[in-house]
Amino acid sequence: MSYQALYRVWRPQSFLDVVGQEHVTKTLQNALLQQKTTHAYLFSGPRGTGKTSAAKILAKAVNCEKMPVSEPCNECSACLGITDGSIPDVIEIDAASNNGVEEIRDIRDKVKYAPNAVPYKVYIIDEVHMLSIGAFNALLKTLEEPPKHVIFILATTEPHKIPLTIISRCQRFDFKRITAQDITGRMAHIASESGLQFEEKALHVIARAAGGGMRDALSLLDQAVSFSTDQVTVEDALTVTGSVSQNYLNRIGQAIYKKEIPDALAALDDMMLQGKDPARFAEDMILYYRDMLLYKTAPTLEESMERALLDDDFTTLAGEIEHEQIYEYIDILNKTQQEIKFSNHARIYLEVCLVKLCQTESKKTVADLDGVQDLFAKIAALEKEIELLKANKVPVGEATQTQQPAKKATARSTKGFKANTRMIREVLKEATREDLNSVKSRWGDLLEMLNSRQMRSQSALLNDAEPAAASPNAFILKFKYEIHCQMATENHKLIETISQFFKEITGNQYQFVGVPEDQWLQIREEFLQNQKQDGDKNEDDQEDPLISEAMKLVGADLIEIKN
Repeated sequence: MSYQALYRVWRPQSFLDVVGQEHVTKTLQNALLQQKTTHAYLFSGPRGTGKTSAAKILAKAVNCEKMPVSEPCNECSACLGITDGSIPDVIEIDAASNNGVEEIRDIRDKVKYAPNAVPYKVYIIDEVHMLSIGAFNALLKTLEEPPKHVIFILATTEPHKIPLTIISRCQRFDFKRITAQDITGRMAHIASESGLQFEEKALHVIARAAGGGMRDALSLLDQAVSFSTDQVTVEDALTVTGSVSQNYLNRIGQAIYKKEIPDALAALDDMMLQGKDPARFAEDMILYYRDMLLYKTAPTLEESMERALLDDDFTTLAGEIEHEQIYEYIDILNKTQQEIKFSNHARIYLEVCLVKLCQTESKKTVADLDGVQDLFAKIAALEKEIELLKANKVPVGEATQTQQPAKKATARSTKGFKANTRMIREVLKEATREDLNSVKSRWGDLLEMLNSRQMRSQSALLNDAEPAAASPNAFILKFKYEIHCQMATENHKLIETISQFFKEITGNQYQFVGVPEDQWLQIREEFLQNQKQDGDKNEDDQEDPLISEAMKLVGADLIEIKN
């Protein structure tokens, strides 16, 4: 095929072309100029943000014949050879399809050989999180102390799946999502250099639909160019991305404001027949009202508007609608957008959302009227009470003071957290020292796992907690502070995470029951006393057979038993 996609033709060949990642490119450029490059790098971030491109640019820069330089010259034989892939010393590996131990062992065996054509041998391992545990272990020592002529560059979209032992041996760079403004500027440059005709607003629509990825934006631009005839228009971009046109947004906005439910549902039906994406429609409506709020509060910031165009219908509606209504509209649309993500009936949710939006204002008015009437009723009751106090010659200040102690007593009577004593007793009945040692030995690993998964707040709750007893299926977690115990036992996500962790490590799906330290001492003491009483009772039940036979012969009244 003679035609190549735009994102392949315009792949960055220098750090200057990597858009929106200045915090990464500047650091790498300074390291190149000062010749302080390290032996291993980890590039992490969302898709299409330039991780692999930056890795190849870094490979060219360290091997450039004009080294030290902050940018590869792209003219020498080394730069040209790395760009076209003819130099075998720069090896790009896809870890998704080469994730076994044998492939990594092959790298470990070959890494000791010196490069043939350039000063440094560079291994670029893409999607490195797909490697197996055995492959990571095989890579570990080589990654820590490779030969002086080798550089490893690891790229991933899911850094939380990489072992901490690997991450600690790399210099990590986090790529962030590219802003819509940067994407628009880059697309405008590419379109101008490629001789494409376009409307600037069309690029804004594509940039917003790309979700922060440059590759996705260029793919959508490719589609829009193929869809259009001579010029990429706003309508072309809306059709390709599944977004909703300004006319439909104005039409639905007017119907919602005027509480015309049939018109709103009819407009939604027209959009669904045109194949518009329901989730995209919800997002467009949120951005539409966001732009309306921005226009009402800061009309001079027209450049900051993401979705709406300042036509007559939009400005008229913005002048009529109140701020409070916009807040409620955005809140309802946001909840609907979240519900759509986990449903197969997106259209039903949108229809219910439009009906709710049309009825919001009337419900709010009724609620306000009810609140005013309640307020007037309370004022009238207070006036009567004051008149009664004056008639009895009781100063109002004294009456207020007599009520204060009652409020304090009520506040003190609030009940604290109570541990589940029934579950604790069940665990104690089957508790063993082996199970407790098994849980305690893995407790530090659990806290480290919570920190690595960005669950530091949950981990903080467990810092002052320790396993106190364990059975084959559950364990008791003793907390130093009562509030930490209550927060932990009410956190369903934390409970599920702990249970899943122990299932992966030990094979047992432990459940835990929390108890504050002071309550634990009391419950444990009561349990031990009950156990002792039950043992004494069992001993008493074992009556002497001689005494039993004597009682049968002469009767219990005539027998005196002496120990």
